[in-house]
Amino acid sequence: MSPRFDAIGLVASDLAASVAFYRRLGFAFPEGADDQPHVEAELPGGLRLMLDTEDTVRSFNPGWQPPTGGRRAGLALLCDSPAEVDSVYEDMVAAGHHGELKPWNAVWGQRYATLLDPDGNGVDLFAPLPGAGQ
Repeated sequence: MSPRFDAIGLVASDLAASVAFYRRLGFAFPEGADDQPHVEAELPGGLRLMLDTEDTVRSFNPGWQPPTGGRRAGLALLCDSPAEVDSVYEDMVAAGHHGELKPWNAVWGQRYATLLDPDGNGVDLFAPLPGAGQ
Protein backbone atom coordinates (compact mmCIF):
# COMPACT_ATOMS: atom_id res chain seq x y z
CA MET A 1 0.00 0.00 0.00
CA SER A 2 1.25 3.51 -0.75
CA PRO A 3 -0.12 6.98 -0.06
CA ARG A 4 -2.32 8.51 -2.75
CA PHE A 5 -2.92 12.13 -3.61
CA ASP A 6 -6.28 13.15 -2.11
CA ALA A 7 -6.47 16.87 -1.36
CA ILE A 8 -4.89 20.30 -1.58
CA GLY A 9 -4.92 22.24 1.67
CA LEU A 10 -4.52 25.99 1.98
CA VAL A 11 -4.45 28.13 5.11
CA ALA A 12 -6.61 31.25 4.85
CA SER A 13 -6.16 34.39 6.91
CA ASP A 14 -9.73 35.41 5.97
CA LEU A 15 -11.71 32.27 5.20
CA ALA A 16 -14.80 34.13 3.93
CA ALA A 17 -12.70 36.11 1.43
CA SER A 18 -10.98 32.92 0.24
CA VAL A 19 -14.27 31.05 -0.13
CA ALA A 20 -15.69 33.99 -2.15
CA PHE A 21 -12.58 34.06 -4.38
CA TYR A 22 -12.64 30.33 -5.15
CA ARG A 23 -16.44 30.24 -5.53
CA ARG A 24 -16.15 32.93 -8.20
CA LEU A 25 -13.73 30.59 -10.00
CA GLY A 26 -16.31 27.79 -9.87
CA PHE A 27 -15.33 25.84 -6.75
CA ALA A 28 -18.46 24.49 -5.03
CA PHE A 29 -18.12 25.13 -1.31
CA PRO A 30 -21.22 24.28 0.72
CA GLU A 31 -23.60 27.00 1.90
CA GLY A 32 -22.51 28.44 5.23
CA ALA A 33 -18.85 27.69 4.55
CA ASP A 34 -17.89 31.34 4.99
CA ASP A 35 -17.86 31.19 8.78
CA GLN A 36 -16.53 27.68 9.36
CA PRO A 37 -13.00 26.88 10.60
CA HIS A 38 -12.49 24.21 7.89
CA VAL A 39 -14.22 23.87 4.50
CA GLU A 40 -13.86 21.58 1.50
CA ALA A 41 -14.86 21.70 -2.15
CA GLU A 42 -14.83 18.53 -4.21
CA LEU A 43 -12.71 18.70 -7.34
CA PRO A 44 -12.87 16.62 -10.51
CA GLY A 45 -11.50 13.13 -10.07
CA GLY A 46 -12.43 13.00 -6.39
CA LEU A 47 -9.76 15.41 -5.15
CA ARG A 48 -10.65 18.12 -2.66
CA LEU A 49 -9.62 21.72 -2.05
CA MET A 50 -9.51 22.27 1.70
CA LEU A 51 -9.33 25.67 3.38
CA ASP A 52 -8.48 26.09 7.06
CA THR A 53 -8.34 29.25 9.13
CA GLU A 54 -5.05 30.19 10.74
CA ASP A 55 -6.67 29.57 14.15
CA THR A 56 -7.64 26.05 13.09
CA VAL A 57 -4.05 25.24 12.18
CA ARG A 58 -2.80 26.75 15.44
CA SER A 59 -5.30 24.57 17.38
CA PHE A 60 -3.19 21.50 16.58
CA ASN A 61 0.13 23.21 15.84
CA PRO A 62 0.42 26.11 18.34
CA GLY A 63 3.73 27.38 16.94
CA TRP A 64 2.50 27.69 13.34
CA GLN A 65 3.18 31.02 11.66
CA PRO A 66 2.23 32.11 8.14
CA PRO A 67 5.13 31.76 5.70
CA THR A 68 6.94 34.92 4.67
CA GLY A 69 9.04 35.94 1.71
CA GLY A 70 6.91 34.63 -1.12
CA ARG A 71 3.85 32.75 -2.19
CA ARG A 72 2.43 30.01 0.01
CA ALA A 73 1.23 27.78 -2.82
CA GLY A 74 0.01 27.88 -6.39
CA LEU A 75 -2.87 26.34 -8.33
CA ALA A 76 -3.33 26.09 -12.10
CA LEU A 77 -6.77 26.08 -13.73
CA LEU A 78 -7.24 24.83 -17.29
CA CYS A 79 -9.67 26.98 -19.26
CA ASP A 80 -11.62 25.83 -22.33
CA SER A 81 -10.09 28.44 -24.63
CA PRO A 82 -7.69 31.38 -24.75
CA ALA A 83 -10.74 33.67 -24.73
CA GLU A 84 -11.89 32.10 -21.47
CA VAL A 85 -8.51 32.89 -19.88
CA ASP A 86 -9.10 36.53 -20.76
CA SER A 87 -12.73 36.62 -19.62
CA VAL A 88 -12.13 34.85 -16.30
CA TYR A 89 -9.15 37.09 -15.56
CA GLU A 90 -11.13 40.26 -16.38
CA ASP A 91 -14.12 39.07 -14.34
CA MET A 92 -11.98 38.38 -11.28
CA VAL A 93 -10.11 41.70 -11.52
CA ALA A 94 -13.39 43.59 -12.04
CA ALA A 95 -14.70 41.90 -8.87
CA GLY A 96 -11.77 43.40 -6.95
CA HIS A 97 -9.35 40.46 -6.91
CA HIS A 98 -5.64 40.96 -7.57
CA GLY A 99 -4.47 40.32 -11.11
CA GLU A 100 -0.78 39.49 -10.85
CA LEU A 101 -0.02 38.83 -14.52
CA LYS A 102 -2.35 39.95 -17.32
CA PRO A 103 -3.21 37.36 -20.01
CA TRP A 104 -0.45 36.82 -22.54
CA ASN A 105 0.62 34.27 -25.14
CA ALA A 106 3.35 32.23 -23.49
CA VAL A 107 6.26 30.90 -25.54
CA TRP A 108 5.28 27.34 -24.49
CA GLY A 109 2.02 27.56 -26.48
CA GLN A 110 -0.55 28.65 -23.92
CA ARG A 111 -2.64 31.72 -23.18
CA TYR A 112 -1.62 32.37 -19.59
CA ALA A 113 -2.54 34.70 -16.71
CA THR A 114 -2.06 34.78 -12.94
CA LEU A 115 -4.38 35.93 -10.17
CA LEU A 116 -3.58 36.04 -6.47
CA ASP A 117 -6.06 34.74 -3.91
CA PRO A 118 -6.64 36.78 -0.72
CA ASP A 119 -3.57 35.20 0.91
CA GLY A 120 -1.25 35.75 -2.04
CA ASN A 121 -1.40 32.21 -3.44
CA GLY A 122 -0.96 32.20 -7.20
CA VAL A 123 -3.84 30.94 -9.32
CA ASP A 124 -2.75 30.48 -12.92
CA LEU A 125 -5.30 30.42 -15.72
CA PHE A 126 -4.21 28.75 -18.95
CA ALA A 127 -5.46 27.29 -22.23
CA PRO A 128 -3.63 25.88 -25.25
CA LEU A 129 -3.20 28.32 -28.10
CA PRO A 130 -4.57 27.23 -31.49
CA GLY A 131 -1.97 25.21 -33.37
CA ALA A 132 0.23 24.78 -30.29
CA GLY A 133 0.07 20.99 -30.55
CA GLN A 134 -0.85 20.27 -26.95
